[in-house]
Amino acid sequence: MLKIDRSLIINIAEGTQNIAIIKAIIAMAQSINIKVVVEGVEDIEQFIILKELKSYAIQGYLISKPIPAKEIKSLVERKINLP
Repeated sequence: MLKIDRSLIINIAEGTQNIAIIKAIIAMAQSINIKVVVEGVEDIEQFIILKELKSYAIQGYLISKPIPAKEIKSLVERKINLP
């Protein structure tokens, strides 16, 4: 699994060149069967762009703040309504 750092997506909704970089990283990873996780996703605009770029997974405050291990089960079972 390959993780894309939060620093590349901070301004992604503003149409920065980072979109091209992220798109290339995802394409390269997918071509060799590596799944991509994008960290630091904080708002819905970032999520929509990453969904269009076909990232495998996201992590960040959009989903949840950091939580103790004992709360993971309830987080996973919670239904999150994202576009």
